Amino acid sequence: MSSENADAGRENEQPVWDVVVVGAGPAGASAAYAAGVAGRRVLLLEKASLPRYKTCGGGIIGPSRDALPPGFELPFRDRVHAVTFSLDGKLTRTRRSKQMLFGLINRPEFDAGLVAEAQKVGAVLRTGATVVRVEQHGAAVPDRRTVAVVLSDGETVLARAVVGADGSASRIGAHVGVKLDQVDLGLEAEIPVPATVAEDWAGRVLIDWGPIPGSYGWVFPKGETLTVGVISERGEGAETKRYLEDFIARLGLAGFEPALSSGHLTRCRSDDSPLSRGRVLVCGDAAGLLEPWTREGISFALRSGRLAGEWAVRIAETHDAVDARRQALNYAFAIKAGLGVEMGVGRRMRTLFEKRPGMLHAALTGFRPAWKAFAGIARGSTTMAEMVRSHPMAQRALSAMDRRASSDKSLPDKSASDNSASDKSSSGKE
Repeated sequence: MSSENADAGRENEQPVWDVVVVGAGPAGASAAYAAGVAGRRVLLLEKASLPRYKTCGGGIIGPSRDALPPGFELPFRDRVHAVTFSLDGKLTRTRRSKQMLFGLINRPEFDAGLVAEAQKVGAVLRTGATVVRVEQHGAAVPDRRTVAVVLSDGETVLARAVVGADGSASRIGAHVGVKLDQVDLGLEAEIPVPATVAEDWAGRVLIDWGPIPGSYGWVFPKGETLTVGVISERGEGAETKRYLEDFIARLGLAGFEPALSSGHLTRCRSDDSPLSRGRVLVCGDAAGLLEPWTREGISFALRSGRLAGEWAVRIAETHDAVDARRQALNYAFAIKAGLGVEMGVGRRMRTLFEKRPGMLHAALTGFRPAWKAFAGIARGSTTMAEMVRSHPMAQRALSAMDRRASSDKSLPDKSASDNSASDKSSSGKE
């Protein structure tokens, strides 16, 4: 407990936590770890029991790996060295890399490991704690430096700063006023398969550019289980379900009973969406932070969670609303300068992909620099934003594709017609 909180620990008075984090996923665990490392008194609230399942492909790309606590051992179920691309089941081609592209994890194990890291640095975990609202004014708030976190059983927890990491349907996000620009529906099945089938998929993932504008499907192997999923814009629920069913059947997996089937909405923030309100910050899915094209969210959760934890510590140390607001604005600037730039490029890629999926498929499967860029992003040696910012050629290429997609939006997509079915056996290494 910080010195400013010392009086709060007196007998018959409710203690005040320096930082309360709501949600124990990757964003929340990262925030709790960052605040705990700083020596603050941290409470991590989670409504579910841990470990718990979450709809997620479980791909750990370079930026995710680089944002993990020092010494954290990733519980990889597989290491990916090859990617098979297809365009709605056609024009299939596999690209291979001598170096690992990214790793695959099961979220229950991964999330529990991150929470354990936060606990090692002093964070206190409470599961089965459902937050219904936060209050920054009123009878439950003893002073202007305190936030009241109200639980479903009526208990009130007090904090100097609060981090909302409670997922895409965030109550804390609603308090902050998060505004959404894009909402997508992801459907997923965890399919146990025989060892012979698992062996065929080992070290290789499939990405299928789907039939619905902006949609795609994936197969991620994890030992003797294949994670098979699809994602598309919300509002296309029946078509998305049909896409998943057709996708599974096309892969020859319809005869295997899924161990688990689930769905999840991903929500992407608008550019002007707030990231804070008073002494409350949001991060990860609660803030609508994810890559708009691929909807990759783990790296955004880890990175934004760490930043939120660091700035929550600074907010906890402030003595008035003006200083707290200044620190919250600094947090927003840090998010927008990094993740915000990546999201901007992702939006452009999403728009292009919706209009010209065949163009991107042809580039990734037939244009070596595009494949090398994909591999670099997966490994974490670069990001889409860094490539566009650092390479004039990439800027010109993206602008040209933007113009072409715009001018050709009324034309049928034939940009991949030069690829052929014979590409199916290709294994051109990086």
